[in-house]
Amino acid sequence: MSGVVYDARRIRAYEGLLALGEYAGKSGSWLDQLWEGIVLNNALMKEFMYYLDHHGFLDELKCKGYALTDLYVWQMDRYNLVRDIGKNTECCNKEAMVLNAFYTMYQMQQDPDTYLRRITSGEGMDQLQ
Repeated sequence: MSGVVYDARRIRAYEGLLALGEYAGKSGSWLDQLWEGIVLNNALMKEFMYYLDHHGFLDELKCKGYALTDLYVWQMDRYNLVRDIGKNTECCNKEAMVLNAFYTMYQMQQDPDTYLRRITSGEGMDQLQ
């Protein structure tokens, strides 16, 4: 058995991701992409495990000065802009936005300048991507 490392926390994290993904209505392929980003990045894994335990963000990981809370709020603003309602209704799926924040952080680490432009562009209603 030498050389075998078993980390049950990562299995728990994967199961948590699947449960959140099912609740949020995310596809299996989308969740696979997010899992790849989480599992290959120890800091993002730590943030995700913290989220599963506390249902809040640790916010130790930052990219271009943005933490997961910032990305979550950005997701919320985009949701409100698309629906043009200015507030979060009961149909607003917070877990989907949490997963989107993690996915955005993963993507932002790969291409920080593109995501920084998206976040800071002040997208108007005619500029949604």
